[in-house]
Amino acid sequence: MRIGIIGSGQIGGTLTRRLQDLGHDVTVANSRGPESLRDLAAETGATPGTVEQAARSADLVVVAVPLKAVPQLPAAAFEGRVVVDANNYYPQRDGDVPEIADLSLTSSRWTADRLKGARVVKAFNNIQARHLSEKGRPAGTPDRIALPVAGDDPEAKRIVMEVVDALGFDPVDAGTLDGSWRQQPDTPVYGTDLDAEGVRQGLAEVRP
Repeated sequence: MRIGIIGSGQIGGTLTRRLQDLGHDVTVANSRGPESLRDLAAETGATPGTVEQAARSADLVVVAVPLKAVPQLPAAAFEGRVVVDANNYYPQRDGDVPEIADLSLTSSRWTADRLKGARVVKAFNNIQARHLSEKGRPAGTPDRIALPVAGDDPEAKRIVMEVVDALGFDPVDAGTLDGSWRQQPDTPVYGTDLDAEGVRQGLAEVRP
């Protein structure tokens, strides 16, 4: 699969390495431009590109940039793409976004509203980058870590869940984008490395 990674930080860099290792055709981009990605490209074999190149050339695009950077993304380049929102809203980093802070919108719905036409799925936002890199296990392994996956488009969600499984984690259907607050920071499934049953229980029991 052709995969674009927007962001070369901890999650973006980790997914670049892991997905390239799985044999996908990965193009990675960041706000600083392709030249800044030469070391990561040399290490992984991924192709460095602009944000627009990474999005337009991909079947699936991972957005792993600070939430405050989302409005600066070239929205038209994401139209029709399956877009994995791996972001979280951190007020101390992203500033005040009242509609997210008061739970009027989930951060993923807010992101989807700015990437009109993209098929947005929330995933990879609740796991530490080091664990994403090191703790994937074959299907059926006892206590395999599970990751919640939320989205409105069933086909897009299925594709992302298959990627989660290939990376070594049990995908758990976490419902719609409007329900994805259940996997955001300060919830039972955030950063806790639960198995599939634990994730389901955490999603079911959490309250706003």
